[in-house]
Amino acid sequence: MILVIVGPTSVGKSALAVELAKHINGEIISGDSVQIYKQLHIGAAKPTLEEQGGIVHHLLGVYELDQPYSVADFQREVRDKIALIQAKGKGVILSGGTGFYVKAALYDYVFDNASRDHAYESSLVSLSNEALYQELERLDPDSAAKFHPNNRIRILRALGYYHSNHQAISIQANKDVAMYDFIGIGLSLERELLYEKINARVDQMMNQGLLQEVQSLILHEDKIQAIGYNELFDYLRGDIGLDEAVSLIKQHTRQLAKRQMTWFRNQMNLNWLDVTTLELSDVVAKAIKVIESKK
Repeated sequence: MILVIVGPTSVGKSALAVELAKHINGEIISGDSVQIYKQLHIGAAKPTLEEQGGIVHHLLGVYELDQPYSVADFQREVRDKIALIQAKGKGVILSGGTGFYVKAALYDYVFDNASRDHAYESSLVSLSNEALYQELERLDPDSAAKFHPNNRIRILRALGYYHSNHQAISIQANKDVAMYDFIGIGLSLERELLYEKINARVDQMMNQGLLQEVQSLILHEDKIQAIGYNELFDYLRGDIGLDEAVSLIKQHTRQLAKRQMTWFRNQMNLNWLDVTTLELSDVVAKAIKVIESKK
């Protein structure tokens, strides 16, 4: 049985995953499409060694920014890690907020990368983010609804897939067939409190040196499409002021959290825990009750 912990950004998934891993003698697989990169730390909210609490974590910082990486790669990596962890007789916890990636790993999604029109994909490179997003909305509105308009990498991949296969990339999923027995736990938080936590977390990231991290990545700007990095790249180019950049990071992160909640509620069968009034120990206790009830 695999334990899956999902929910919006800043809700407390990582801390819960660590405590439950201690309880079930488990290891954690990150279900985050940004934390996979070696160079992204503060802005990716990658858990520090201290925050990892001595628990083995997988798929944190394993890819270079210039390495091609897709949901199909994530699916393959997660399934390999699940087999590895289970072979050691340990429990598996898949925890993260990138819903499509998490679901693709758990369900019978088939990704066919054999058919690609590289000439077509090259023709898209000169288009603006807005133009690319509008084209995706026209061809594949379901996928467009899941992507941020500035998530250029994923939009390009979805357009390329549609052009080569004449169907939406999400059609590849058999949403009814799970590859594993799993218990899904979704964490929710009263919206205003969640937004307060997001704002505080962004301030904390800035205090921890997010601007300096982004400055060190300026030569890789074209390879990074992630909230917290894009806004500060705009600041470093002189397009906006620092206060506006920080405000936009908060705004875009709040919008992401809203999209995540909508996606998880509509796309996965989860046992929801409202953590609004709960301390971490209480959340752990409730999660353990859920786990015990499913055995």
